[in-house]
Amino acid sequence: MAFESYTTRINRIAYYGYISIALGILVFLSLPLLAILPISFSSDSFLSYPLAGYSLRWYEEVLTSPTWLIPLKNSLIVGVASTFLATVLGTLAALGLNTANFKGKTFVTGLMISPMAVPMIISALGLYFFFAEINLSATYTAMVIAHTMLGTPFVLITVNATLQGFDFNLMRAGASLGATPVKVLFKIVVPLILPGIVSGALFAFAISFDEVVVAVFIAGPEQRTLPMQMFAGLRENITPAIIAVAMLLTLFSLLLLSVLEFLRRRSEKLMPVQR
Repeated sequence: MAFESYTTRINRIAYYGYISIALGILVFLSLPLLAILPISFSSDSFLSYPLAGYSLRWYEEVLTSPTWLIPLKNSLIVGVASTFLATVLGTLAALGLNTANFKGKTFVTGLMISPMAVPMIISALGLYFFFAEINLSATYTAMVIAHTMLGTPFVLITVNATLQGFDFNLMRAGASLGATPVKVLFKIVVPLILPGIVSGALFAFAISFDEVVVAVFIAGPEQRTLPMQMFAGLRENITPAIIAVAMLLTLFSLLLLSVLEFLRRRSEKLMPVQR
């Protein structure tokens, strides 16, 4: 809501109070990052303050060393594959739940989003025993399946929220004009809910790219991801390179948040059309 709409003094005080509290929370959450991230520009070989000097050597190491590039490649492979599967499954599940009426619908919905509620260590342990039983541990397939399971609920919730403002009469209109269900899906439904689908896909990719607990249980040496490499570095050899990776991941997260905000605003503009 624009500031001009706050006409009374009490409303203006409440508005500024809300902004001040939000900024205070943002600063409180950002202070630990602001305190540690400058070490990524240190010329020293250890984490220390004050900085002995400034250098980009650790960023160069992260961007050129196989120690970091191979885990990055693994994270991208698993992240892209699991995001694609999670987006397809989550979108179809959301469409099915919004177009069908059956007994136990609430139970099915809760079951589909249950991976969000189960502690990660429990999910990791269960997946480890499952994949070990079928001889699928330490494979890219296991990693993709596991991360697809973790990312699908986020796509389901995001697309389901987008569908709350969708006019399902458009689907009936398309069918009445002779369009097949597949054509209705790709020509009518998907274009209108695309911001929600892309937002869910970004969430799924972020979950996969940042996940470490499940990966520790089911990944082998060849499937080591970037978060696993950072975790191993914290245990074995702490260098500013880990902070450099954290800095790059922070910038990547800010980029994702910017894209999500753009999609949210685009979805709001499309909402009157959907109604």
